[in-house]
Amino acid sequence: MSKGIFGGLFDFNKDGKMSAFERASELGFLHHMMESEKAEGTATDTGFGFSDDDDDEADKSLELMASGLDEVELSLMDEDDRRIALEDAGLDPDDFGFLDDL
Repeated sequence: MSKGIFGGLFDFNKDGKMSAFERASELGFLHHMMESEKAEGTATDTGFGFSDDDDDEADKSLELMASGLDEVELSLMDEDDRRIALEDAGLDPDDFGFLDDL
């Protein structure tokens, strides 16, 4: 059984073997990732339209869900009510400024 660099991620037909096309796809993806990092000169942009800021917002969204708060509902609240709701949940309201943009 041949696993590629990324395990079986590029084993598209799930037969446990890496065909020439699957290996080429895997290497093409790896090459693209390396070239994107080299061109940007920074690790903050992955080359796929996502950045570390997107990860931060996703983490904050998960924090909201874990606290039982609804992101959309919070975005519709006025700033003072939202601040109170976040503080009551034990969260720092200053970390959730992205809710203003929803």
